[in-house]
Amino acid sequence: MTTEEQEQDHLPVRQIAAVVAGNAIEFYDFVTYAFFAAQIGRTFFPSDSPTNSLLASLATFGAGFLTRPLGAFVIGRYADRAGRKPAMLLSFWLMGIAVIGLPLVPSYASIGVGAPLLAIAFRLLQGFALGGEVGPNTAFLMEAAPPPHRGLYVSMQATSADVAVMIGGLVGVLLASVLAPAQMDAWGWRLALLPGAVIIPFGLMLRRSLLETLHRAPPAEIAAEPPAAPFMRIALVSIVLIATATTANYLLGYMKTYAGFTLGMPEQLAFGATVAVGAAGVLFDPLGGWLSDRFGRRRMILLPWLLMAVLVFPGFWLIEHYRNGPALWTVTAVLASIQTAAGSTALVAITEWLPRRARAGGFGLIYATSIAVFGGSTQFMTAWLTRLTGNPLVPAWYMMGFIAGGLIALSQLPETAPARTGRVSS
Repeated sequence: MTTEEQEQDHLPVRQIAAVVAGNAIEFYDFVTYAFFAAQIGRTFFPSDSPTNSLLASLATFGAGFLTRPLGAFVIGRYADRAGRKPAMLLSFWLMGIAVIGLPLVPSYASIGVGAPLLAIAFRLLQGFALGGEVGPNTAFLMEAAPPPHRGLYVSMQATSADVAVMIGGLVGVLLASVLAPAQMDAWGWRLALLPGAVIIPFGLMLRRSLLETLHRAPPAEIAAEPPAAPFMRIALVSIVLIATATTANYLLGYMKTYAGFTLGMPEQLAFGATVAVGAAGVLFDPLGGWLSDRFGRRRMILLPWLLMAVLVFPGFWLIEHYRNGPALWTVTAVLASIQTAAGSTALVAITEWLPRRARAGGFGLIYATSIAVFGGSTQFMTAWLTRLTGNPLVPAWYMMGFIAGGLIALSQLPETAPARTGRVSS
């Protein structure tokens, strides 16, 4: 056996860690912005109305989603032509610039209108980089995995993002416990964003060690690829599925702001919701992927979303009625556990449905488009509708509407798990 063949045999073990660690670093700063939306709003968008300040901050958070489709198209096509490794290195370099730049932007009080303009510019760069990250990252995990275990391997992409959410929430709990509100506004949120900048060099070192998977196509992997389908059909069904998953994810990520701003709960309790979301994802993302390898992708999307539809209104009612930590954390953890199991499985099914030659660019563009249109607007729309109606159950209604659309789209999704289709023996 040659050295290269030996390296290929070890690819699934040591390379997965390098990919998911880099993905977690990129997601950490992107999502942590949302956890400190109120503080960032007061820093860059001061207003006599706290609600207007928050809405401006959430709109800037959404701006990061506008460039995700462009990043997915540019870097995704690069990944399908030059390889997964150079594309992931490029996205990581760009994210590093944005991650270091955003916490260093002076406040509006210091430099005036230049502050929000710089904040928006760095968010746009973050979005471009993250949009270009997801496609090559997911394609790499798919191609590195043995076909019978693709669900588990690809679910590591979502798991790494939830690790970032959990760490961001823990950092928030710590800072909210030791800093006064004025300190959180002045520099606490900046401190929360800087860990990503500190570990960027280590992420680059990990990614330089990656082996290429673009041209690594074992016969079993080729045999497991489902029959080709028209790209527009794949795109439309996939966009709705991802819209459902991402809307639920970002609504659950919004629970910190919802609990603190809408329900008036203390910051320490509100940040606990973020920890619950991340911890649930860390456990149930890989569990959903593993179960989908055995019982099929469709079943592991359908059953959790049906359960979500049953529990979402009672859950939000409990949070709004009791307004305490146990109710907030328990409901958030339960809903997040159900959603992450289905969401990670949806990513696997869509990736399997796409042919290798367009996997990174196609998946990245589908994912980024859905995220940009629906994910980026979720928190802003929820906050605006809550303000407009005065109804604290608006997030539940919003989530329920997308679950209904996701279930309709699921009826058009073919089963792609090798164990269920019989194309590859286990």
